[in-house]
Amino acid sequence: MNGKVIKIVEQSRYNRVLYLFIPLKKTIEFVLLTQEKNTLFHQIMGKIKLKNIRTFSYHGCLIEESKIGSDYRVDLEIETDLTQSALSDKLNDTVDYVLLNRIVFEEMAIRSELLENVAHRIIVRAMNEAPTITKIEVEVSKINPPIGGDVEAVTIIMSETKK
Repeated sequence: MNGKVIKIVEQSRYNRVLYLFIPLKKTIEFVLLTQEKNTLFHQIMGKIKLKNIRTFSYHGCLIEESKIGSDYRVDLEIETDLTQSALSDKLNDTVDYVLLNRIVFEEMAIRSELLENVAHRIIVRAMNEAPTITKIEVEVSKINPPIGGDVEAVTIIMSETKK
């Protein structure tokens, strides 16, 4: 195996962990090599979660909802390859959660009758603006919905996986 050592991250008498830079085909892939076991990790898949994003929005089928608004909570989870960002420690090598938060706030500000519509727009924008996302799940909750009962929240959950 040919490669250029980028950085030794841990070294002891028994073990040395190296970052190797190895060109494969037409793409460049970072490979983490643990010499002790000679184990290769070609991808470091991971999740980024934004929990309990709170907004005040005007969604709903009732005319009153469009006028008085309501509190909402959004939870967002994405899956992506974190290999490059884990090795480089650079923001531009990962999915920026500030971008994800901004997408949620901007889409929640656009009135919809159904929470499904809002969640779908969040999914589409996130997948388009952060193309390394392989899977996304969005939960949109209306807090204290006006449904004639004592209900804490109504939540819809939608997800999409890149094929």
